[in-house]
Amino acid sequence: MPLNIVLIEPEIPNNTGNIGRLALASGSNLHLVKPFGFELDDKRVKRAGLDYWQHISLFIYEDIEAFYAQHKHKNLVYLSSHGETDHWSIDYEDDMFFIFGKESVGLPKTITAQNPGKLYKIPLYNPQIRSLNLANAVGIVIYEGLRNIR
Repeated sequence: MPLNIVLIEPEIPNNTGNIGRLALASGSNLHLVKPFGFELDDKRVKRAGLDYWQHISLFIYEDIEAFYAQHKHKNLVYLSSHGETDHWSIDYEDDMFFIFGKESVGLPKTITAQNPGKLYKIPLYNPQIRSLNLANAVGIVIYEGLRNIR
C-alpha cells in the first residue's frame, strides 16, 4: 500500500507541484485539503509538477472535516516544527497518512493540541531556522518512511 501525503490548505503553487511530483516518484497518494492559496490549474503548479501531474493519485477535500470524515480511523501522523518527537521515531507503516500544514503558519493549533502523541518534527540544528520549505519537509519524511518500510 502507498503512503499518503496530506497538505492542509497549501498556499504556494510551486510547492504543491513539487510535492505532486514527489508523490508520483515515491508511489504515494496526494491529498489536498481546501481552501488553496491558488488554483490547481495554475501554470506554476503544472510547471513544478512537469508533465507528470495527470499521473498523480490525487484526492481533493472541500475542508478538513471532509478529510476526517473519510480518514479519521486511519493511521494519521502530523508534522510540525512544534512537535517534540523527531520524525525518526515514527513507526512507519504502509498506508500511513502524513499531514502537513500550510506554509505560512503550519498546522492549525486545534489539530496540534488534539494530537500531541502523533505530532512529529524534523530536527533543525540551527536556532536561526524556524522551519523547512514544505516540499523539502515532505521529501524528508516520505523517503524516511519508504526506507523504514523496506
